[in-house]
Amino acid sequence: MTETPARHGAFDAFNPPQRDLIDDCVHCGFCLPSCPTYELWGEEMDSPRGRIYLMKEGLEGEPLTDNVVEHFDACLGCMACVTACPSGVQYGTLISETRAQVERNHERGRWEKLLRTAIFTLFPYPKRLRAMRGPLALYQKSRLGRLLKRSGLLSKLPEGLQVMESLAPPISRGERLPSRVPARGEKRATVGLITGCVQSAFFPDVNAATARILSAEGCDVVIPPGQGCCGALSEHSGREEEAIGFARELLDTFEKSEVDYVVINSAGCGSTLKEYPRLLQHDPAYKAKAEKFSERVRDISEVLVELSPVAERHPLPVSIAYHDACHLAHGQGIRSQPRDLLRGIPGLKLSEINRPELCCGSAGVYNLLQPEPARELGDRKAENVLATGAQLLVTANPGCSMQIRTALERRGEQMSMAHTVQVLDASIRGLDVGTLLR
Repeated sequence: MTETPARHGAFDAFNPPQRDLIDDCVHCGFCLPSCPTYELWGEEMDSPRGRIYLMKEGLEGEPLTDNVVEHFDACLGCMACVTACPSGVQYGTLISETRAQVERNHERGRWEKLLRTAIFTLFPYPKRLRAMRGPLALYQKSRLGRLLKRSGLLSKLPEGLQVMESLAPPISRGERLPSRVPARGEKRATVGLITGCVQSAFFPDVNAATARILSAEGCDVVIPPGQGCCGALSEHSGREEEAIGFARELLDTFEKSEVDYVVINSAGCGSTLKEYPRLLQHDPAYKAKAEKFSERVRDISEVLVELSPVAERHPLPVSIAYHDACHLAHGQGIRSQPRDLLRGIPGLKLSEINRPELCCGSAGVYNLLQPEPARELGDRKAENVLATGAQLLVTANPGCSMQIRTALERRGEQMSMAHTVQVLDASIRGLDVGTLLR
């Protein structure tokens, strides 16, 4: 888009929320119990059907006021309502289209613009995030954070910076991945691995475990160097043009990789990768590429189940609680696959978390932009996690693990955490369970 599109009610004429999708909502209310913000506040306009009503009003000429935008901003985009809806309302598409309109057509306050600029100048860029590893590791080892908290100086920082500080994961030495990891034993597939932004910078051991598992299951793993962001954070926040730019670059990076599957181990990224055809629907040069690419995208648990595991699993005597990342369970409908893989490990006991459909409050950068509701949702999730009595919390999204760890720390509690692939990797390699409980 190089020109300002014509107006269409509160929205411009370029890809506004689709009226036919809005009309699919019959206002039955089945979505209400599943919506985190309705759970918190009980306000109709902070429910999916309330926000859909506001979208309809916008199409019919109502202005995009600060109050209306607040209701859209308060949505976590968790898509639990999509799972709950008996009418098949495509709320995920509607909120994405609406947020893009908000970003183009609504003037935000100075501080909020500054915070959003800071977030999107840093987080979608793996090299910039990796440059933070050294200073963060030094900060954590020096115990400067504890000193700042005791002195009260930390509480004087802007709230968004306080949240960033609290969410920073422990920095450990990570493995560097080669551009190709050969299959062990009989080759069954060639897969391309997306390394991600936050995942590659702060959780490189998850990527290393993913590559080892795929190799053990008979896959040649292709890891194209120089990968950038997939656009998920930008797309979920309405920064449509930015997301499209990232998507094009990633498609170009993988274009010459002859792979059967493109594998991702981050739920939020996987959901966006599968949405590339919608994101690039108005781009003739990339539309066909996006469709071909997305057809091959698989979450790591998804592809392992499709291939049927063959690598031997060694016992892991550990009790775990499995947390459904929203963009895996609701966005992609992947619930049974990770559970089946975990239950296939001898000695492992899996416990379910109460109210699993409710978001933990991470939701991409939601916990930075909406810290108060994110904190309350995190506290509720932490309470439910602790109630399982499990030794280890397992999930499939880096944001979830950071959010829940921080919520547990606020309660003075600690719990070991791992990605699904780290548990599988430990079992396949025959590692001691203590490698996970640290």
